[in-house]
Amino acid sequence: MKITRYLIVGAAALILTACGNGGQDGRDVSEADRDYQSVLLEQLIDAQPGDIIEIPAGVYSFNRSLSLNVDGVTIRGAGMDQTILNFQDQIAGAEGLIVTANDFTLEDLAIEDTSGDGLKVNGGENIIIRGVRVEWTNGYSTENGAYGIYPVQTTNVLVENTVAIGASDAGIYVGQSRNVVVRNNRAEYNVAGIEIENCIGADVYGNVATNNTGGILVFNMPNLPQPGYHTRVYDNDIFENNTENFGHAGTPVASVPAGSGIVINSNDQVEIFNNRISDNDTANIIISSLHSTGYSDYSVQTDFDPYPETIWIHDNTYSGGGTSPDGLDLTALKIALFGLNGALPDVLFDGYIDDEKLVDGVLPDALRICVADDVDVLNADGPNGYGSPRVETESFRCTLDGLAPVELALAD
Repeated sequence: MKITRYLIVGAAALILTACGNGGQDGRDVSEADRDYQSVLLEQLIDAQPGDIIEIPAGVYSFNRSLSLNVDGVTIRGAGMDQTILNFQDQIAGAEGLIVTANDFTLEDLAIEDTSGDGLKVNGGENIIIRGVRVEWTNGYSTENGAYGIYPVQTTNVLVENTVAIGASDAGIYVGQSRNVVVRNNRAEYNVAGIEIENCIGADVYGNVATNNTGGILVFNMPNLPQPGYHTRVYDNDIFENNTENFGHAGTPVASVPAGSGIVINSNDQVEIFNNRISDNDTANIIISSLHSTGYSDYSVQTDFDPYPETIWIHDNTYSGGGTSPDGLDLTALKIALFGLNGALPDVLFDGYIDDEKLVDGVLPDALRICVADDVDVLNADGPNGYGSPRVETESFRCTLDGLAPVELALAD
């Protein structure tokens, strides 16, 4: 069945045809669709603040990156399964679409099969990414682009109702940004489903993360312009994130064990609550420092704080998980402590704390890792070469003040 659309460009009419069978994923791309690349490139070059660029339903083929550097522009399709920008034949550019602008909105379209990142927003304030699907349709692979949806060094950014599938690093990644909301998205078959890295003020809620290597990551990495803190992860469904790690060797996510639900690494002021977390084969929640990732062997800035502190975990629902941890070391740990048919506890802590902050041998209350849920916590004893791992549930029974919500000031 054919769906025909007519697009008027100046005085010319292009007939854009999307067919329901044939071609990649059962779709044919007509010559008119291929010619649309030049139309859209011209619209992006000529864009003025306040413009709305509407892309009709259809499957459009691109062989080079698209870019926008004009403030106040909206790009809008007819739906993430109706307007499809396909980059399978890409020969130039590192992304599908790269944006360096303020007051930008992208909504209701799909970006497929880019050679690099799907959508990158580099810098800018007041960014809305809504109803966008980024996917590598060949399935998960190390050869796929690193990031699906990728705002970095942004302020006031909203990512909602999107789908990210197949990224070799993170499906939805927000990095080095301030005032971030990531809500009601689905991330599947990525190395990291959703990753918040070095961000100040982030709310992550209403999302589904499944079939990734790690479901939701809250990371701080060294040698970046700002450290991250104040992240709330709540009301998400995080289950069966057991896909093998297919990330590029040497990248931070390459150290994430398959079977990780939520991973907090070297980040502070993180509140995890009201989530439904289940059947993640290594652990439902992992709390770690840079020291257990291998990155501590690299040169890092002297003021980087590698220790996760002020972590508040409460009111989550757990089931399954921990039965088949990734890697020989974790497997041996599980068998030694819990038997062949046992499971690692829901919360796995690598054991690293900052000795310089201890007062009378313990961390001040405000810096503690507090787990109020009725689950066990395994201290893996990383500082002593993982020589004496032990369940220390009672040591983590404490409470912290809840974090304030992120407030966006978007003209939406």
